[in-house]
Amino acid sequence: MRFGILSPVVFRPPGQFNAWETSAGTAELVTVAEAADRLGYHHLTCSEHVGVPTRIAARGGGTYWDPLATLGFLAARTTNIRLATHVLVLGYHHPLDIAKRYGTLDRLSGGRVVLGLGVGSLKEEFALLGADFDGRGAAADDAIRALRAAWGQPVPEYEGTHYRFRDFLIDPHSPRPRVPLWIGGYTRRSLRRAVELGDAWVPFGLSPEQITTMLATVDPPEGFDVILTPPPLDPMADADGTRRHVEKMHAAGATMMNIVLRHRSVDHCVEQLAAFRQLFAEAEWSVPHEQVGTG
Repeated sequence: MRFGILSPVVFRPPGQFNAWETSAGTAELVTVAEAADRLGYHHLTCSEHVGVPTRIAARGGGTYWDPLATLGFLAARTTNIRLATHVLVLGYHHPLDIAKRYGTLDRLSGGRVVLGLGVGSLKEEFALLGADFDGRGAAADDAIRALRAAWGQPVPEYEGTHYRFRDFLIDPHSPRPRVPLWIGGYTRRSLRRAVELGDAWVPFGLSPEQITTMLATVDPPEGFDVILTPPPLDPMADADGTRRHVEKMHAAGATMMNIVLRHRSVDHCVEQLAAFRQLFAEAEWSVPHEQVGTG
């Protein structure tokens, strides 16, 4: 089992963030990221929305730091921890845009980028950006295939149903020929998409029982990850409860987890990260990352 963190401060959904995060900023975010890096957590995250309709933000949260800017900044302040988009909305980007921008980040960070990708569900945001909402599923499938073909290639070539390109130089690009693709979603189609085109499934809005049932319908390839999120945990005050929640996620099929911790301040957050690390000392914690292609 491996553990990453849903980064505090950068995303504040109701019921999942702590009061101090409302007034927190760059310094607090860096403190948490550096601590998670030092303690051996696998990844930290940053999600994407350009603009959330106010009626939705009022009940579901509207704070989303830009993932490229945020992860680029944190890359310079960390050494080993992976930098995961959780998630990019594929319909808002051309695959070569992702390959160029996040490939550059992959080079700057020494090969630490993880691309979490999703189809998207906010119709108003699609309209705001001039993106096609109704055909987003088929376009996303083709975008993932195109991104696979383009990643790490100086002159990529691809011809699919929605995207076609050749004879364009992408420089810089990722130093790696392959990047982990984590596919988000809550439908059976998202799971099939993850198994067929990605390296992991990151479901949300599903119970452990629903996840177990859905996973029984597919035959994932070797090395495929299922990344689940337990409810907010308090390892210092409730170690037994924390273990129960983690064990329940593991029983549901998790090979990796995104954890959210309860904390009263940035210092308490760091203490909780250390307590969780100690509570699960037997887990697979990150060793120093082999830097790739930073030149």
